[in-house]
Parts: sequence; C-alpha cells; structure tokens
Amino acid sequence: MRPTTVCLSKGFVGRSLEEFKRLWSVAYNLEGIKGPSGPLPLHDFHRPESLDETKLMSDADIGGYSKASLDWMPPSPQDNSNGHARFHGTISTALPPNRPQIQRSGYAAWRTLDRPPTLFGRALWNIDMYTYLAMRIKSDGRSYFVNVQTESVVPTDLHQHRLFSKRPGEWETVIIKWNDFVRTNHGFVVEPQTEMLRQKVRSIGVGLTDRVPGPFELCIERMWATNNMTEGDEPHEHHVETPVPKEGQLRNKQGRNISWSDK
Repeated sequence: MRPTTVCLSKGFVGRSLEEFKRLWSVAYNLEGIKGPSGPLPLHDFHRPESLDETKLMSDADIGGYSKASLDWMPPSPQDNSNGHARFHGTISTALPPNRPQIQRSGYAAWRTLDRPPTLFGRALWNIDMYTYLAMRIKSDGRSYFVNVQTESVVPTDLHQHRLFSKRPGEWETVIIKWNDFVRTNHGFVVEPQTEMLRQKVRSIGVGLTDRVPGPFELCIERMWATNNMTEGDEPHEHHVETPVPKEGQLRNKQGRNISWSDK
C-alpha cells in the first residue's frame, strides 16, 4: 500500500496521537454517561502562528472596497496578559463599477480553517455534550455575528447568532447557547429550522455584515465550549441582565428581520 501525501505530512502522527488520547480520555472517564470533565478548547490566539489556522474574507474578494485585517497582538500588562487577535478594518458599501452582477457589498469576516485529518479521519469538533459557546472578546459595539459551519447536507448553510457585547471597549466573556443559533443560507433564515449538527462542527468564526460604512475593531482571545455560564469570567464580571429583544440583520424569506434576546 502506498501512503498518501496527507499521511506523510508533518504533524499527522502527532495529531493522530492527540486524537487517540482525547478519545481514550472520553471513554476512560465515562464522559458519554457522566458528561464532560471540563471545557472543550476550540481555538485561541495566544500564539502568533494561531493566525495560520484562520481564513480572512471580505467583499474585496469580489471587487468591493472594504478593508479587513486579522493581526496578532502580543501580551500586554495594560490590555491583556495573553496574546490575542485583532480583527479590524473599514467597511465600504461601494459597488465595483465593472461588475454589474454584484448587487450588495460591505462585509468582512474570518473563520477557523478546516482542521487537518488524523488517522481517525476528518477532524471535527463534537460539542454535543456542551450547552454554551464561550468567547473572550473586546468589542467596539458593532453588530457582529458568530458563524458556525457543520458537515451539513447543504455546504453553504451557516448557523449564526449575534455577538452581543455588554461592555464595549473592555475585555469580557460572552456566553451563547448552542441551541440559540439560527440556521441561515446566504444571509437568509432557512425554514424549516433544523438543529445544528453538533457532533460535526467544521469551523467557527465572526462576521460583520451590518453594511454600515466606517471602521471596525474586534479583539478575540479564545473560544471554547462549556457547561458553565461563569467559566472564564473575572470576579467583577459576574452579572445577570434582563433579556432585551433586539432586531438583527438576518431576515426570513418574507423579508422580516428576526429578533435576538441579549442574554
């Protein structure tokens, strides 16, 4: 049997060993019965090379004029003791003059790349035993969306949720229920809704699609799946707020905006 290029690629054996250890730990600790023993790390930006595992997108890819960057920021005692990513740029809704087929512009986004395969097959996240997605962020208060892509029958489907910031300009931990994500396709809510395929999550990212011209900046330290609503919070961050319905940019097929609960 002749080995494939993927099997010979650097890190394949190491990734396979790590996956074996993870699967063994799940079985040994009976996590399928008792539940997970701790949070599941999804992605962090503590190291400069963490940016190599992400993909940056904007309307510039189709001739638009928005500018987007994803830069690594080193640890700083004045800001964050851990390294993090800075997603920033400028949104422009100007349409490319020589491409009449382009009718909408003004977006920027990033996502994690598909994870490299292991000896056990395609590497996917299984977040089925977790209730929440947690993100450590510092936002400028704009209307960002969290985008989750799974091994869906329809490859262009996304599961989306508003990324609500309670304290723009400050570091905070945002908690989102996995069950609150909405299935969309090309920016429209898909009906009927189906549950997220939580056993096979491919990538997670953040997008800005409010089409409001001007600068934006969102800092992200890490993302993880958890069952603890207060996990990762600093002591002064423990607070409960009354849910406030907010209208977002997502629309259904009838053109009506859907509402989110800031909770």
